[in-house]
Amino acid sequence: MNAVTKSESAQELQVQDNVAPMLAMIERAARDPNVDVGKMEKLWAMKEHADAIHAKQAYDAAMANLQTELPDIPERGKAMVNGSVRYTFALWEDINAAIKPILSKHGFALTFRIVPGDHISVTGVLSHKDGHREETSISLPADTSGSKNAVQAVASSTSYGKRYTAGALLNLTSHGEDDDAFSAVKQEVEPSWFDALEAATDEAALRKQKAEMVTTWGKAASIPKELVAAYNARLDVLRAAEKAAQ
Repeated sequence: MNAVTKSESAQELQVQDNVAPMLAMIERAARDPNVDVGKMEKLWAMKEHADAIHAKQAYDAAMANLQTELPDIPERGKAMVNGSVRYTFALWEDINAAIKPILSKHGFALTFRIVPGDHISVTGVLSHKDGHREETSISLPADTSGSKNAVQAVASSTSYGKRYTAGALLNLTSHGEDDDAFSAVKQEVEPSWFDALEAATDEAALRKQKAEMVTTWGKAASIPKELVAAYNARLDVLRAAEKAAQ
């Protein structure tokens, strides 16, 4: 058993250790006619709120680490119009193959809810092992382009919906399959930048780090997406902690 597995097992045991006494307390309270049920409900609501904050913090921290490993997806798909390529796009099978092991490594699962009809509704759900989840949806008409039959039209729109929602949830980017310039300009981010963001103990310190990033990269829009994601995640953590302390 490696260190990561041991750590995860310890966390699971800790969760079980925390849950069992609480369930036992609730069971005892349910049998005691003198217990103030209203007070118990308020205490339970407070615990659920604290658990939700913890889950969101764990989600944000894992997302910040995840963003540094997500690759840019080559665009092998081609949309044809009158025999000519109108635009290229990343295929869902390429996206899924690239992100699936990275999601698993950081405790995420990506699932979809599909609702067919006059328009196909696709909802992407990104869940983290500690309980928090985020989701986004898109509604699409059936893609009848290229003489597709009814089944193919629905499948094409569903695939587009998966690409769109996964990209929105994970901030995925893609590039032309033969884009040599992409490899030349892609920047490597020094780990010290992430360490500095993680070390910020309040919003003022965090914004100071952002100002330094803007100075380094020339403008906010040029800051690497990995750093932007890490900054936003740390900001959410600091704000959640401040709210919990109030």
